[in-house]
Amino acid sequence: MNKFKLNITLLVLFTSVQLAMAQVKEGTIGSEVVNIVKPYTPTISDAFKVKETPVLKDEDEQKKEAIQYRIFSFPVASTFAPNKGKAAALDPVKKEKLYDNYATLGFGNYGTANAELFLSKSISNTSYFGTMLRHLSSQGGIKDVVLEDKYANTSVDVTYGVRERNLSWNLDLGFKNQMFNWYGLPNYSLFTDAIIQDIDSKQTYNTIALGGKLHLKNSFFTEVGTQFKHFSDAFGSAENRFFIKPQFDFKVMDQKVKTDFVFDYVGGDFERRIDLINSAYNYSALNFGFSPRIFYQQDDLSVQVGASVFYAVLNRNTIGMPVNKNSIYIYPNIKASYKLVGDILVAYAGAEGGLQQNSYADFVDENPFVSPTLFIEPTDNKYDIYAGLKGKLANSVSFNVKASFLNQDNKALFLHNKFNVLSTNREGYAYGNSFGVVYDNVKTMGLFGELKAEFSKNISFGLDGTFSNYSTNIASQAWNLPQLKLGSSLAVTINEKWYAGAHVFYVGERKDLISVQSDATVFPPDFSDQTVTLKGYFDLNAHVGYQYNARLTAYLKGNNLANQQYDRWANFPVQGIQVLIGANYKFDF
Repeated sequence: MNKFKLNITLLVLFTSVQLAMAQVKEGTIGSEVVNIVKPYTPTISDAFKVKETPVLKDEDEQKKEAIQYRIFSFPVASTFAPNKGKAAALDPVKKEKLYDNYATLGFGNYGTANAELFLSKSISNTSYFGTMLRHLSSQGGIKDVVLEDKYANTSVDVTYGVRERNLSWNLDLGFKNQMFNWYGLPNYSLFTDAIIQDIDSKQTYNTIALGGKLHLKNSFFTEVGTQFKHFSDAFGSAENRFFIKPQFDFKVMDQKVKTDFVFDYVGGDFERRIDLINSAYNYSALNFGFSPRIFYQQDDLSVQVGASVFYAVLNRNTIGMPVNKNSIYIYPNIKASYKLVGDILVAYAGAEGGLQQNSYADFVDENPFVSPTLFIEPTDNKYDIYAGLKGKLANSVSFNVKASFLNQDNKALFLHNKFNVLSTNREGYAYGNSFGVVYDNVKTMGLFGELKAEFSKNISFGLDGTFSNYSTNIASQAWNLPQLKLGSSLAVTINEKWYAGAHVFYVGERKDLISVQSDATVFPPDFSDQTVTLKGYFDLNAHVGYQYNARLTAYLKGNNLANQQYDRWANFPVQGIQVLIGANYKFDF
């Protein structure tokens, strides 16, 4: 045993001395030239594995000591008695019953009447039928207006549709009757009471529309929409419009490709000009276009690259002077978005364009006080370049900001019709109390901002604003286009019975060109054109409702609650404070 220990000691000392000498040599390594006399052929020596459990040859081997132990158990008195577990009870959510039909009726000052009736019926598991009746009218009574200013709008829409697993389609039939008055009469001295009494300022519009839509799943032919619409007025004007818009969706080399086609025709005629009664004008415009687009998406980047190509045919004839024009237009159709911080912050940009088909019916929807003497031409939206950011400021607050530059040729602008004292036209719109349409090339620099918040399931808030700076080519101003538009809305569910909401908006100043009487003592009167600035206006609207039960709800609405006597169009003031009270009833049959 002692001899074995001595050998171990000597081995340790020898190893320590070798390590010390190796460290000294490592500190004094010099340069040396090595001559290679043959290629290096490495070899691997045999490995001797160390046994995991070595055999001990120890004479004094220790023996394990036997340990014995006992457990003394005895009962412990306790008064604790645990209760049995019980599942927590959940408050059942009362399922709101949905009704297929409803009726609304309300009345207010200015002799206002508002009525709606919606009826729907499931014919089978896949087919349905529905109809909608709407009516809104007012007996007028605007302060300081000398002509009749009442209006009425009545429409009926009927639809039949089928919804299946891979197919859905519907047919729509509609009729609408509108009645307005050109009540915006200028304050001219020659407009005596007798002349005013003879002015018939009434205009009516009638619309008949038939259309439908078809949706297909699991097919490269995904959707098609079509409509035929006939529009006419009380002065013999008539317009027909037909469009069909099929869509195709397929893949090329694993890339999604979508192509839209459009065939859009509009044609009509007016029986008169603004200064002449027997001066017919007819027009027609055909736009045929297609827009292929390729979609690419990888990680947080989404890109759409494409173009739109249109072939347009324009024909018009005024007093035996025909004009025929054929043109080809090419527009960009590019969109891109990138998620900078997931859905919290997304950057987007694009460049788009297209050929916009204008129509008499569309102009009436925007401004019902136009005269039946318009020129109808399409608008060339050359490009709309934009870039912006959208995302979330919090879980319930979203935002969207955008800057844009829009270049348009032949943009339609509403301009006040002049009064011609020497004209033979004495129709109700020919007294300087209607609007025409002029066309100009307009460039628009725009800024847009939007904020939406849902503070809870009972409170939602919205705020938006648009600033536009216009540049025209011919006209001195971008007639009747505001630079600033602001809007805000609030919706509150107070409790199970009460709800309320408000909407406020501001429209900035606009420019118009009107005829001003220079000297009231001269006859015939002398008129001159003058650019006027229409003041910006602020409008506050609010409503409150009480749900008596699941079927019956009463409501109270207020419009223009700030009682702003502003002009929406030149010489066309709006009604003051408007209050409407009514009820809504839901039912099945």
